[in-house]
Amino acid sequence: MANMTMEKTPMPEQAPDIRNKNFKEVTLGYTEEMAIGEAKRCLNCKNMPCVQGCPVNIHIPEFIAKVAEGNFAEAYKVITLTNSLPAISGRVCPQETQCEMHCVRGIKGEPVAIGRLERFVADWYRENVNEEVVKPESNGIKVAVVGSGPSSLTCASDLAKVGYQVTVYEAFHTAGGVLVYGIPEFRLPKDIVKHEVDGLIAHGVEVKTDMVIGRILTIDELFDAGYKAVFIGTGAGLPSFMGIPGEALSGVYSANEYLTRINLMKAYNSEYDTPVKKSKNVAVVGGGNVAMDAARCAKRLGAENVYIVYRRSEEEMPARNEEIHHAKEEGIEFHLLNNPVKIIDDGKGSVAGIQCIKMELGEPDASGRRRPIEVKGSEFELEVDTVIMALGTSPNPFIRTTTPGIEVNRKGCLVVNEETMQTSRDGIYAGGDAVTGAATVILAMGAGKKAAAAIDEYLKG
Repeated sequence: MANMTMEKTPMPEQAPDIRNKNFKEVTLGYTEEMAIGEAKRCLNCKNMPCVQGCPVNIHIPEFIAKVAEGNFAEAYKVITLTNSLPAISGRVCPQETQCEMHCVRGIKGEPVAIGRLERFVADWYRENVNEEVVKPESNGIKVAVVGSGPSSLTCASDLAKVGYQVTVYEAFHTAGGVLVYGIPEFRLPKDIVKHEVDGLIAHGVEVKTDMVIGRILTIDELFDAGYKAVFIGTGAGLPSFMGIPGEALSGVYSANEYLTRINLMKAYNSEYDTPVKKSKNVAVVGGGNVAMDAARCAKRLGAENVYIVYRRSEEEMPARNEEIHHAKEEGIEFHLLNNPVKIIDDGKGSVAGIQCIKMELGEPDASGRRRPIEVKGSEFELEVDTVIMALGTSPNPFIRTTTPGIEVNRKGCLVVNEETMQTSRDGIYAGGDAVTGAATVILAMGAGKKAAAAIDEYLKG
């Protein structure tokens, strides 16, 4: 019988005053009973509007129908027909602006909790089945994948499953890209990422870490080594700053550096000797998911006061509603319609505060959001000892400066054919943030999937 409840089945969570002191996962996942109950809210629409909103085209009504029957193993098989990383996308994909936004149940109530069900199925399968991978027969054709984030992992997985000899080159000492260095443990446990990477290796993919392509080897040298195609999924890891006085002071971080130290280098664990400032008062500048992650990490590391400083209103914030909600619950203070103009020196080369100016919103700009305008004479100061800049990122220049003939746009992003993800050079494909600039994990996965299909067609031809 259909479940016509208007609201989603609530997701169990750690209490805010407990979770803001630890790095364990905030959301605890559905039980089997919860998952079946939520799955029965799906109307199994014949035209499947939810699928139209999914960048990897998961067969959503089909997998949810299997969950409603209690057949979780079959549900997993349906999801993984098109999505290689369901435990990851089920946690970090912005379903509210994609598949769930198109859900018919959302017209007069809340949409079906598609992301929560995807996560449940992936977790259930990993904990209860986790069949041994059957390594495909190799076709002997070598493909190189540069980077090991979501776009690269998806591309490598799809190619390995049809027999290509895939080698992944990762610059850091751990594979996973932004999934391990950028997204905190409390949102995406690293064991889950490791499980996905281990699955790739079981499929025959070779993973080489500490390999900075563009420095240790160039793309052309990969071709010289016998690779017949190359996929570039190097992300967008070069941080942006405001160019205001005081940004060179001790105690100013880019969000990239701050999160990498905490996530990949385990600065939150006392057993690891990773230097990161133990702050008392922290200002995080920005309004995206990365800003929320940095602020929530600072709180967990013991900061008494953590402020989000954002020049627009909450309505214009690019962060997911869930992340904003969780941050507020955990005691993060929001200073909206404010913009930094100077970081204050304590006289010894360290941060003593941040000077801001109040803003008001004018007409929409090119992004479609209302343009912030300074209110003259409204300057004020926040007393902080740490400032974290979460203002977006751009692609690292290593690839574009060492690969002759590869076209980039004015932002330094690789230019590709949107249908095939091929760059301006034959045999070189790209996807994820290296092409789009900072975007979502699921969009990167969709690009990796497109590229894998195009590479397969190119090499067969």
